Amino acid sequence: MIVLGITGGIGSGKSCVLNELETSYGAYILETDKLAHRLMEPGEVIYNRVVDAFGSGILHSEEPYAIDRKKLGQIVFSDAGQLDRLNKIVHPGVKSYIKEDIEAKRAEGNLRLYVIEAALLLQDGYDAICDEIWYVYVDREERIKRLIAGRGYTREHCEKVMASQADETYYKTYADFIINNQSDFENSSKQLKARLNILLENDIIC
Repeated sequence: MIVLGITGGIGSGKSCVLNELETSYGAYILETDKLAHRLMEPGEVIYNRVVDAFGSGILHSEEPYAIDRKKLGQIVFSDAGQLDRLNKIVHPGVKSYIKEDIEAKRAEGNLRLYVIEAALLLQDGYDAICDEIWYVYVDREERIKRLIAGRGYTREHCEKVMASQADETYYKTYADFIINNQSDFENSSKQLKARLNILLENDIIC
């Protein structure tokens, strides 16, 4: 089983790559943001730690005991120290879950490709878990254009989010493989297929 990490800046088209890996190659996809949200639900492993750290004021007024992500976001995204505090709770819990899940699926022996997606894949040390890290590249201006058109973001919001992420030089330095998603996705799909054929050379993809 190959464990593949997918990363890249906001608006780079990571979701298109994930969809291609899942639908065309049968990959198991794990998006760390979605997993983190699930593990912060009542009864899950991260929930109590987050509530203990940030207080009952982050709980949803209409959903008993549930964490209100909007309230939590207002705290952490306006204070770098609080964001770091949250990350130090959430990221180790997510990584621990993923390690156990990888071992379980490896033991089952039915899966060829396990894919982890995270914006902070490299920063959080997932290169120690993954066989290879892929960086999905699109230049800054093209990403802004796509985010404005596709998600209705303002340029100001795009630039604010991008400023909080590593620049492309960092990703290009540490990633094992770069998918250039600047043009149409058909081109990106060809790059993806060629690389998978190298990784899975004993089981060539047709």
